Amino acid sequence: MDTLTALVASGMRSRMESLELLANNVANASTGGYKADREFFSLYSAEEAWNPEEASTMPVIDRPWIDFSQGVLKTTGAPLDVALSGSGFFSVDAPGGPLYTRNGSFQIASDGRLVTADGRAVRGQRGAPILLNTSSSVEILNDGTVRQAGAVVGQLELADFTSTAGLAKQGSNYLKIADPNLKPSAPANTSVEQGKLEASNTGSAEAAVRLVSVMRQFEMLQKAASLGAQMNQQAIEQVAKVGS
Repeated sequence: MDTLTALVASGMRSRMESLELLANNVANASTGGYKADREFFSLYSAEEAWNPEEASTMPVIDRPWIDFSQGVLKTTGAPLDVALSGSGFFSVDAPGGPLYTRNGSFQIASDGRLVTADGRAVRGQRGAPILLNTSSSVEILNDGTVRQAGAVVGQLELADFTSTAGLAKQGSNYLKIADPNLKPSAPANTSVEQGKLEASNTGSAEAAVRLVSVMRQFEMLQKAASLGAQMNQQAIEQVAKVGS
């Protein structure tokens, strides 16, 4: 493969990966607590190049990363809607161990447990379930304490991590611990806000603009690939004429 074709192919591949990330961000622009995927570009130099000064460098996505910056807190007034102001996550039960989310759109299941919108049990301190009565109002304090009828019924288990690099997405709105050495701890200076939900931090307008920009870049690279193919074809034809 000639240098031009290789460079164009590398550029097109990196743009395709960017398009996938951006499309997912746009699709989740209205998902509460969603954290946007971002990309970090790097340059790849072929290790097999015998002369480093002549080696071609190609654009690649070195690694995608998750943007954990806080989204805007929107007031809903619903007593079971809660948002975190500050770092940390809500903890929920899952078959493979706890999952973590910033989406505090909760509800009461038929058995009285506090659950997420898709039915996962919200964890109280030390993993205990939070049981509520549908006939009484619910008060959730800034430290996550849940009160009903004047009595404390539990406290939301909040988790924070010294490094978010060890977290991986599971589904659109949950995170799991991918690094076994990473342990959750209680967040500091984080406030639980009742009657509010955290919006996605994708920035829908920005994501849409970047999506159009990357698509145009991809189209330009396609044209470059077509031009390279035409140049190669003409070179072959010229060589054939000389040989005849």
